[in-house]
This record gives sequence, structure tokens and C-alpha cells, in this order.
Amino acid sequence: MRSEFDGLKTAARKLTRMFVLAAMGAGLSLTHAAGADANPKYAGFVIDANNGQVLYSENADAPRYPASLTKMMTLYMTFDALKSGRVSLGNKMPVSSYAAGRPPSKLGLKTGSTLTVEEGIYALVTKSANDASVVMAEFLAGSESAFAAQMTARARKIGMRSTTFKNANGLPDSGQRTTARDMATLGIALREHFPEYYKYFSTRSYSFRGRRLGNHNRVLGRFQGTDGIKTGYINASGFNLVSSVARDGKSLVAVVMGGRSGRSRDDHMVDLLNRYFPKASTRDTGPLLASRAVGAVGNVVVAELPKRGPLPDSRPVVQTSIDERIALAYGSAPAAAIARLPEPRSRPLLGRDALRAALVQERPATRTPFPESGRSIPAAFGIPLPPAAIPGGKDLDPTTTGSVVASAAPAAIPSSPWVVQIAATPGAEQAMAMLGEAKNKVGGPLSSAKPFTETVKSGSQTLYRARFAGFSSKDEARNACAALKRSAYNCYAVAN
Repeated sequence: MRSEFDGLKTAARKLTRMFVLAAMGAGLSLTHAAGADANPKYAGFVIDANNGQVLYSENADAPRYPASLTKMMTLYMTFDALKSGRVSLGNKMPVSSYAAGRPPSKLGLKTGSTLTVEEGIYALVTKSANDASVVMAEFLAGSESAFAAQMTARARKIGMRSTTFKNANGLPDSGQRTTARDMATLGIALREHFPEYYKYFSTRSYSFRGRRLGNHNRVLGRFQGTDGIKTGYINASGFNLVSSVARDGKSLVAVVMGGRSGRSRDDHMVDLLNRYFPKASTRDTGPLLASRAVGAVGNVVVAELPKRGPLPDSRPVVQTSIDERIALAYGSAPAAAIARLPEPRSRPLLGRDALRAALVQERPATRTPFPESGRSIPAAFGIPLPPAAIPGGKDLDPTTTGSVVASAAPAAIPSSPWVVQIAATPGAEQAMAMLGEAKNKVGGPLSSAKPFTETVKSGSQTLYRARFAGFSSKDEARNACAALKRSAYNCYAVAN
């Protein structure tokens, strides 16, 4: 009797699993039924780079943080300078103290040293090095802020209407934003405007002065024909990826933004490529974007985007656990088939006209409420500001976000059996400001904690450890660290 009952339970579990897989294959939204929250950071976009047909679009025009996808534009500007002869691959770029002080991911360049232009290109493509990005920005424009302004201006010229750059590397900044559609535009522009330099994006690894730099883009080895382009992550953006595929006369550019993990983002990208690559055309109608020359691009009359865009026919099934599959559904509304694009002219849109119609859209001048407070903010930035700290590791950009108000002089090191560290920064005032923000945000578990900084040398650089004291036991320190992690702070407890 017992064995029969166990057999019924096993059969029920299998039946439930089959139902979940079948429902996801049919494009049904299981996020609410499973109790999982929708992913508000997600955006996806797939376009046929041969003829400009949009094959998949979801939240493609919603504002998103680009994170290290920013470096695609830094490289665009670098390739432009190379093509025009303003710089050469062998030029040595000086490393300023500001560039050397950028947070990881980085090469660890020393102030006063040099980096060649080609070394910088490889460092951005593989390591996604934040210090190398700033070195290139300062070499090309004199300062990172001037370079960011030039990046934004050039983005407008190539049709990226919803993108603003504030830095050269994608480190957190509340004013830096883009869309999945704009990132697809940039991916196509890199391929079409700089075919002689685009090959750098397919680099699997690079030996930098005896150190091996591996490419963070794992999709390069997972889908045949993938030739780039770039990964990115900050806590506010989630895991981002732009991929380019060219094979058998077909060509795609695909964008995934807001992945919950690097692996799930990669799996979702591979599923999108598997689903839509067979639907791509082998007929190449010629370049989709206008010439890179500023004058030519500036005079282009861009077609108006139709009011309705293509909807996903169903969520690609991810071959991982059921929980991960449900998470990857991202809470979208189901759709049985891709909606047809209305034609704004009497003839079908092909080639360059089709791409302009697909890639450009004016954003409505409405206001969107903050989910947390109900306050209104402009629709152009209708997503929450990033948390105050960014977790470290992998292709991350850990630093504080938004504006940081300078505090008083760093406090003396207090006596405490256990301390909790949340960061190490180039400036003491920045460290104290981070501690103040963390204490205000976490509240209770840090109510009696004492913020302080501790100086440490890292080669020729001085860093300031941002720490909390006042914990009498290991468990008390770990509990405080757990509360910090729930608020998106990276931390660890250490005996003092």
C-alpha cells in the first residue's frame, strides 16, 4: 500500500513538471501562478541585421542602465579615431591618478605608466577594464566628462535617441541610461562602420604583459557564428549582454538586459538565438545604417516607428531548473505570435529604411511614479535609482551610486572584537559617506554600529577600508553583514 502511495506521489510530481514545461513552451506566463515576482529590469531585442526586420522585442524602449555595455561606445569612439588617423594602435596613452583609481573590474594600472591604444582595446573587450576605459577617454578628449559628452553626441548621430552617457566605463551613475533598441543600433553600427576593427570583439583571451585576460562573454563559445559583442553588470542593471551572429549568409544582433544571473542571461540569449536565427533572412539588402561621417548621419531623415512592434511568440525554454525557467519568464504578457509591423509606406520597408523604422522611437513626455514612494519622475528615467553599493566579483563595477555627500574627517579606529567591512575606496570621505548611507538604509542591525575607515596600501595606491565596529561576537557581526547583503551591499565580518 505504501509503495502504491509513493508511486502516485512520484507520478503527480512528474505530471506537474510536464505541465510547467508545456505551459512555458506555449508562451504562458507562470510568474504569478508560481508566486515569483516579474523582473522589472528585463528587456530583450533581436533584429535581422541583413534587412532590419525586428524578430523579437520586449521592453525595448524602456530606460535601462547600460553598465559595461557603455564600453561599446568607448570602443566606437576609439575605432573612429583610428580610422580617421587621429591615433594609431601603437600610441602610448598616459595613466592618470584618476584613471588608476577606478574600481574593478580593472587592469590595476599604475599612475604615470602608459597603455597602448591596442592594449586598451583588448582590455575593454576581454577584461572590461574600467581603468583602461578612462585612460582612453582622457587620451581622446582630455577628460572623462568631455569624452562622455562626445559619446552622447555621437550616439544621437547614429540613431540612439534614448541614450545618455556620463562616463566611459558604465560605472553607476543615475544619469547614464539607454535602451535595448539603442544597444542593438550600436552593435550594428560597430559592425558596419568599422569592419576592420570589429574582429577585436571575438577575442577569447589576451595576454597583457604576462597576464592572461579571458573574455567575459561566454556566448562566444556556445552558439556557432557568434562574433561578439559585450557583457555588462551593475546591481541596478542586472546582467546585460549584446550578441552578434553571422553564419550561412544570415546575420543577427540580439540584446538581453536585466538578467538575474550571468548564467541565466547567457542561457536566455542562446535560446533567443536558437529561436530566431532560423527565421533570419539570407538576403543582404546592404548597409542598414548611414555612413559614420557626422555630416551624413546628421542629415538623415529617420522614419517614424510604427505604434505597434513585434511581440514575443513565446518564452524560449531554458534547460535549467524549473525555478530558473520561471524566473527567466520575466513576467511578460503571453502572445501567440509576432504581431505584424504596419507599413508606413505603400511599399514594404527594406534595408536601411526598415532599420530606421525599427530602431528609432520618440519617448512620450509623461511622468511615472516611483514604485517605492509614489513620487513622480520623468518617464525618460522611470526606473528606481540604483542601491548605494554594488556587489563585487566577475564582470562587476563596484562603487557607490548617485551623488555622495562628503562627510567629516574619518573617525578614529574604535575598539571592537569584530568589525564588518563593506568596501575599500580611494578616498576616506567616500568611504565614510558609503558607511553613512548603509547605516541609514539598513537601520536596526546597524543602529549601534560605529563607522570608521582604516588605511591600507596597495602598491603605490592608498585605499580606505569602509568598516563598522561595535560587534561583540562573530554571530552579531555576521547578522549585521547578512542585513547589509539584503540591501545589496557586499560585506564580510572579520576579527579586529
